Amino acid sequence: MTTARRGSAAERERGPEPAVVSGSRKALGVGLAVVSGVAIAAQGRINGQLGAELHDSMLAAVISFGGGLLLLVLAIPLSRRMRAGLGRVRAELRTGTLRPWHCAGGLGGALLVAGQSVAAAVLGIAMFTVGVVAGQTMSGLFVDRVGLGPAGPQGLTWQRVAGAVLTLLAVAGAVSGELGHAGNLWLLSLPLAAGVCMALQQAVNGRVGAAAGSALTATLVNFAVGTTALVLAWLVSLAVRGGPTAVPANPLLYVGGLVGIVFIALASVVVSWTGVLLLGLSAIAGQLIGSVLLDLLFPAGGTGLSTSTLIGTAVALMAIPIAAAGGRRQGAATLEQWRP
Repeated sequence: MTTARRGSAAERERGPEPAVVSGSRKALGVGLAVVSGVAIAAQGRINGQLGAELHDSMLAAVISFGGGLLLLVLAIPLSRRMRAGLGRVRAELRTGTLRPWHCAGGLGGALLVAGQSVAAAVLGIAMFTVGVVAGQTMSGLFVDRVGLGPAGPQGLTWQRVAGAVLTLLAVAGAVSGELGHAGNLWLLSLPLAAGVCMALQQAVNGRVGAAAGSALTATLVNFAVGTTALVLAWLVSLAVRGGPTAVPANPLLYVGGLVGIVFIALASVVVSWTGVLLLGLSAIAGQLIGSVLLDLLFPAGGTGLSTSTLIGTAVALMAIPIAAAGGRRQGAATLEQWRP
């Protein structure tokens, strides 16, 4: 029985055999992913503003991730499912069904939050978002191709490739007005790298969530790893640049962690229904919708919406149904994680 439980090394790496997902569940997953994307846009504005007012971007990232971790730790005594999920994750790690690096998705989230705190207030949330889009789209295509996520491998159909390429063209058009400003070029590298890591994060968090049977357990693991990385980075920053120079009084600037919980938990559930690429593109739709509204109504750092950004956003939204139409979709078993 032990041999059957563990299986071959290749089987452990692939994870459980995916099951067919209905069209209605896939559509629901797309809708929830859009909601999670709106949460990312809101989190980006919150963390960017907190970093600007603290004059310590890394501390803002620590506060955001650490606040989310604190809320999740407080929820453990109240949720039997979370506690059981932690036990399952430990057991899966011991048997090798889960690898230690599957639990490192929080590093991607840490990079995203750090990038939000450092770059979003300078670039504007829409500019920051389209940078994330570029990295997330191409990385999602690759991650699905190799089958890193719980939905298993998905082929490089022409629709999926066309959707990814169209999104990249949309991003290039949206940022074209800023590429002449050399001071912004290095800042664009942060959201690009964050986007790449987001696709990897969604894949491995989905594996952890499937093993735990709890999206909140996967979210807890994500926040624990991410907070640890951000605290270490902040200590280095503290030694080099010093600490914050002000303490903002606005309580809304401290809820970035709560918003992050919404995104991570939703993503860890629906990645099994949609695959990484479609999850990423659907979340991008939410990010673009939320970020355009934020930059239109509450522009950051004097930046507003340019015509190129609006056109790029529209083209990126058109890419989503194109990519969704391509490829055979399979997904893992449903996670029943919302009951305490």
